[in-house]
Amino acid sequence: MNSQEKEISYTSTNSYSTLNTLTERTKTVWLVCHGMGYMSRYFLKYFKGLNAEDNYIIAPQAPSKFYIQPKMHVGANWLTRDNTEAGMENIVNYIDAVLEVEKIPEGVHLIVFGYSQGVSVAMRYIAKRQLQCDQLVLHSGGIPKELTAKDYKYLSKDTKVKLMYGTEDEYLDEQRIVLESARATDLFGDKVSFMPFKGTHVVNVEFIEKLV
Repeated sequence: MNSQEKEISYTSTNSYSTLNTLTERTKTVWLVCHGMGYMSRYFLKYFKGLNAEDNYIIAPQAPSKFYIQPKMHVGANWLTRDNTEAGMENIVNYIDAVLEVEKIPEGVHLIVFGYSQGVSVAMRYIAKRQLQCDQLVLHSGGIPKELTAKDYKYLSKDTKVKLMYGTEDEYLDEQRIVLESARATDLFGDKVSFMPFKGTHVVNVEFIEKLV
């Protein structure tokens, strides 16, 4: 038996979701990466409290969909530990295509926001594409081990990095929070600030609305 794993490239189609309308009055554009088990169109609900005229939200859709038991809701996953590099390359090309279509104008504030699994996607994407942003928000997720301070040297001195987490997060115990906080400081130095809140592994809408 001669078993081989081979690789091909092909064109794929994926959706993404937006909230509000991009106009000349838009002040802030958000690129938001959802967590595992979410769909981009439902993830947008956490941003509905933002001023609609000032804020335009772009939510890419994780490519791998699955059924969530027991009610068989559909959720999605960005990456697994299997063939992560190739998977991330596909995601990078996909987000490139989204941003090419959306044509974010110069002069607006750009917030890159990752929640849970979306933290690793957001961090890898901006590092690979050296995307300048005004804020990088890392909400309740893990920092990829391969990233180093050199990957983010390109960021403007004015870029703010926010690390948000619930103090009762079932996926981030105290030891993990200390570790992730130290990693963030190693990567971003004095750019990073910490925003803990009393709560579990949930999206903190109140904090989101304080970011603008």
